[in-house]
Amino acid sequence: MQVSTHTDTIDEMLRAMSQKGWRITEQRRSLATLFAESGSYLAPKDVYDHMKIKYPGVSFDTVYRNLRLLSEMGVLEQFHLADGLKFKASCLSHHHHHMICVSCEKTVTFEFCPMKLVKDLPESFEIQSHRFEIFGYCADCKSAMPAAQMSE
Repeated sequence: MQVSTHTDTIDEMLRAMSQKGWRITEQRRSLATLFAESGSYLAPKDVYDHMKIKYPGVSFDTVYRNLRLLSEMGVLEQFHLADGLKFKASCLSHHHHHMICVSCEKTVTFEFCPMKLVKDLPESFEIQSHRFEIFGYCADCKSAMPAAQMSE
């Protein structure tokens, strides 16, 4: 398994943009760098707040539209977490799935793919991609939780 670097992630995002006919502007390079270096989940407002520091004229709508389009391209993954919609750079280096802590958002990848166990899918349906995430509590958050909260 090859480990992806920040530079690889930036290059993958910029390559995907270029293949879709997007001009590679300084703003888009900055957006790719933000996600590559963050490594965490970012809400659209977080991205907007970061971008408007360097680009005061950028609008929230422009940032959100770019996030949605990058998600449709597959270079950003979109997650609905407890505090709303968030985005994270896609892991394009190899196929895997995620376990995500609903408290601290720590993400653990695992290589097992449950699609191998799915039976009786309609033959007429051609699967292009799939996602599988498991949401729960990481060991640190679980141990920090009061006993009463764990039984809920």
